[in-house]
Amino acid sequence: MRQFALSFVSMTALAVAAFGVLPAAAQTSGPDICSTAKAPSRVRIEACTALIDANPENAALVRALVNRADAYSNHDQNRDTEAFADLERAIKLDPAYGRAFQKRAQVHSFAGKLERALADANEAVRVDPKDAEAFIVRANIFNIGMQKYDRAIEDYNEALRLDPANAQAFSDRGAAYYFKGDNARAVQDYDEAIRLDAKRPRTFSNRSAALKKLGQNDRALADISEAIRLDPTVPEYFDNRGLGYAHNGDYDRAIVDYDAAIAITPKANFLTNRGDSYQFKGEVDRAIADYDAAIKLNPKFASAYNNRGAAFRKQGQLERAIADYEQAIRLNPRLDLAAENRDVLRKELQRLALTSPKQLPTFDCDKTKRAVEKAICSDPQLARLDREIDDAYNAVLRRLDPPAAAKMRRQQREFLATRNKAFGRPEYQVKREMELRLSALR
Repeated sequence: MRQFALSFVSMTALAVAAFGVLPAAAQTSGPDICSTAKAPSRVRIEACTALIDANPENAALVRALVNRADAYSNHDQNRDTEAFADLERAIKLDPAYGRAFQKRAQVHSFAGKLERALADANEAVRVDPKDAEAFIVRANIFNIGMQKYDRAIEDYNEALRLDPANAQAFSDRGAAYYFKGDNARAVQDYDEAIRLDAKRPRTFSNRSAALKKLGQNDRALADISEAIRLDPTVPEYFDNRGLGYAHNGDYDRAIVDYDAAIAITPKANFLTNRGDSYQFKGEVDRAIADYDAAIKLNPKFASAYNNRGAAFRKQGQLERAIADYEQAIRLNPRLDLAAENRDVLRKELQRLALTSPKQLPTFDCDKTKRAVEKAICSDPQLARLDREIDDAYNAVLRRLDPPAAAKMRRQQREFLATRNKAFGRPEYQVKREMELRLSALR
C-alpha cells in the first residue's frame, strides 16, 4: 500500500525576534526600573511615567520616554499608539538620539510597516554610526521582514566590528545564514553567541533548528532541551522538541512534549503534530480527534485537513479522505502533498470500482472494524494479495497431513495477528509483509 504523506508543521522552526535596544540598568529599584528591560512591562510603565511626570532635565526625559515606549510595545502590552506618541515626543526633544529611531523602527517593523521601519533604522545609523545596536536593528528588518539576507549579514558584520563581543549580533547573523540555507555557518555563529552568553534560550533553540537541518538530530534535541531548561514557558520549544522525538520515531516522548506545549497555549499546529504522532503509533481515532480540535481552532489550517485525510484513508473512509484533501488544496494550493494524496487516492478508487469479486479480499469490507482490513479493502493491490494468500494457504493445507496442517494453521494465525497489531507503525510495511507471506506459501 502506498504510504500517504503527512505534512509536519511547526510555527517556530526558527524563533527570531526583534530585541530591546536599551541596556538594563544595574539596579532594579526606584526610577532605574524604567530602564530595566527585563522588568515587567506594567512596572516599567509606572516607573517611567513617574519619572516623566517629575519633569527631569531634557536628556533624562528623552531616555524615559523611549524606555516607556519600549514597555508599551512589549508583547504583553501591545500599546503601539502610546509607544509612537512617546517616540515622536522624544525625537522632537532630541533629533540626534539614535535609540529613539531604533525603537520606532522596531515598532514599525512589528506593525508590518517595513519601509517606515527601514527609514527609521537608516536614520538611527546616520545619527550614531558607532552604535552597534543601530546596525542590529536595521539588519533584523532586512533579515526577518524583507528576507534580504545578504544585506542583513553586512549590517551584522558592521555591528560585530563595532562590538566584537555582542552575543546578540552573532545569534542574529546565525539566523540570516540559516534562512540562506548555510546551516554550517549558522551553527558557527550560534556557537560563538553561546560562548559569549549561555543564558539565551532562543539561541539554543535556533542552533537546534540548524543542527536538525544538518542531520545532527541528537545535538538538536540537546539544544532544544537546554532552551526548555532556561525558559520552560515557551510552548514552541516543547513543540520543536516533540518534532525531534517524532523524527527519531519516539512518538510517546513526542506526545508528552506536545501535551506540554498545548497546556501552555493550545495552537492548531501543536494539535496537528500530536495527531501525527498518534497516527504513526496506529492510534488513528486519537489522531483524528486532534486534527478535529486543530481545525476547530483554525479552520484555515491546511495541514490539519491533509493529515486528517491520511487518517481517514487508513480507516477506509475514502470519500472523507478525498474531501479533506480537497479542502487542504483550497486553503493552500501550494500544499503539494495534499494534491498528490488526492490524485493517488482517486486512481485507487477508480481501480477498486473495476475489480472483480476474485480481486476482493476474503473478509466483508462493510463489516470489518480493523484498520488494516479497511486499508486492504481500499487498496486493490492489497485486496488481491489477501485473496492470493488465502488461495495459496488453502491449497497448501489440502496437501498436508494433519500434524503439518495444524502447524500451518498456527503459522497463518500468527501472521494475521502480527499484521493486525503492527499495522500503522512506520517500520511495518504491510504490502511487503503480505508479499513475503505469499512467497512462503508458494
